[in-house]
Order: sequence, then structure tokens, then C-alpha cells
Amino acid sequence: MKKTILATLAIGALLAGATGANAADALTLKLKWVPQAQFAGYFVAAAKGYYKDAGLDVKIDGGSTDVTPVQALVGGTADVVIDWAADALSSREKGINLVNIAQPFKGSALQLTCRKDMGITGPADFKGKTLGVWFGGNEYPFYAYMTKLGVGTSGGADGVTVLKQGFNVDPLIQKQAACISTMTYNEYGQVLDAGLKPDDLLVYNYLDQGVGMLEDGLYVLQDKLADAKFKDEMVRFVKASMKGWQDAVKNPDEAAKIVVESDPTGAATLDHQKYMMGEVAKLIDPTFTGAIDPAAFKQTVATLLANKSGDNPAITKEPADGAYTTEITDAAAK
Repeated sequence: MKKTILATLAIGALLAGATGANAADALTLKLKWVPQAQFAGYFVAAAKGYYKDAGLDVKIDGGSTDVTPVQALVGGTADVVIDWAADALSSREKGINLVNIAQPFKGSALQLTCRKDMGITGPADFKGKTLGVWFGGNEYPFYAYMTKLGVGTSGGADGVTVLKQGFNVDPLIQKQAACISTMTYNEYGQVLDAGLKPDDLLVYNYLDQGVGMLEDGLYVLQDKLADAKFKDEMVRFVKASMKGWQDAVKNPDEAAKIVVESDPTGAATLDHQKYMMGEVAKLIDPTFTGAIDPAAFKQTVATLLANKSGDNPAITKEPADGAYTTEITDAAAK
């Protein structure tokens, strides 16, 4: 009897060990903003089991103004985050060694949207006007653009007055600002929904103006990449995420529905998420590898350095080697 009990316990221990070995690896992804089609690929990967198939248990943490992606990494509440290169490089110069491990977004969606009836016929008309700007790491393209134009940001007839804009379009609709920050896939649509027509507006996409920067990359802390297990998890995570993005681009209406169902607040509406998904699809890496383009990274750095002596610079020197790696996307592509 004693031998039978011992044998049973031994088998149980082996089974428990096997179950533990096969358990999914838990990861937390911190979004840059609230659940919306901007992040559809990740929600699709979760909903369709791509993460599960990769042996991952991924928690998707919606963004907020309370905790930034960088703060989440440093505080240990996230393993991987979505951030813009300007903010990541600024943090890196301050001693927080963020590393870009993948760049699903190839295009730039940030732009200034201006009302013609507030005296804007071209960039020369910015002087003396109030312009709405997002902060929290989103302001750097704006300041680089103003530096390129030779326009100060401290107000007055020869400069612009910067309005710290909330994440809405009210300042433009209510004529509190002549121009505001918008994303092609979100707030620009909200401006149109509010009743303004494309002919009423002038739009200045930062990429078109020569100051575009990489948006929505995947970042981790550099020290964690020294851990072989973590690196393997990131390879599987990136591969499954890009599969989710490929699915979302191929099936945009279904992706929009998944996003709406993934929003715990119930604020996301299907019509708007469909609009967003259509615009976001234009920005996604068409190879679906997520590999960063070194030329685009170099352009981002050059744009930021051009403003190193201007107002509110993101960086003041060339970033040290290691700001991005292709090791993860190279392995994920195999």
C-alpha cells in the first residue's frame, strides 16, 4: 500500500511539473491609448488565439493619461509597451534604456488640422495663432516643425501660442485654436463628424512636412533582453502580433468588431472603429514582419536633432547604439 501511494504521488508530481512546463508565459502589453482600432492587431491576436497558440497569456492594458507606457515599463507593470520613437528616444537620453524590438507602423498619422475660416491659408499664417498640441511625448514633432518653419512657440505676433490640447477636437470646433493635433485614423474623422468639411480645412501631415517620426513601435527595457527566456517570449509575441495585424488588415470589419467587444468601457462604436481600421491599415508594415526601417529611424533622429537648440527638444545628441534591434523580428520571421 505504501509503495502504491508513493508511486501515485510521484506520478502526480511529474504531471504537475509537465503542466507547469507547458503553462503559457504571461506577458502584459501596455497600450499608448485606450482600446481602439489603432491597436487592432493585438486585440485580434488575443481574440483569435494567436497568442495562445504561441504559448503566451497576454494581458492587454489600455493606455491612460495617468500612467505612460514608459512609466509602466519602469514600474514593472508592463513587459512590452507601444510608444512613439520621439518619446522613447527622449526617455533613453534621460537614462531609461528603452529598445525598439519591432515597428508595425510604417507611416505617420500625426498631423495639424486647421480651419481656413480662422485665417489659415498656409504655414506662414501660423504666426499669431493658437495651435493645439498633445503632450505626454506627442509634442516633439510639433516643436520640430515649428523650428523648421522658424516660428517661436512663446506667443506674440511672430510666434504661436501653444494650447495644451486634451484628447478631443473641441478647441477646433469651438474656435479656441486655429489648428489642433489630429490623427488620420481618429480625430480627423471626429472633426468631419462634427460638421466641418474637408474643403473647410487645411491638413499638415508631419511626415509630408519633412518632420515625420516613427509611431507605434514595440519597446522593452534593454536589460531584459539579456534574459534568453524573455527574448524568446518577445519573438513569439511579435510573430503572433504581426499575424494579428495581417488578419486585421485582411478583415477590417471583423477587426473593428473585436475592438468594440474588447473595450471594457463601452465607449468604442462600431462605425468609428471601422473608419479607424480603414485608415490604420494604410500605416501597417505591408510585409507583416514588423521589422524597423533603419532609414526611417535615422530620419526620426535627424528630425529630433534639428530641434536640439529649439523649443522643447526631445534629444540633444545622437542616441547611443542599441536604441533598436532587429534581432527579435529577424527571429520571428523564420
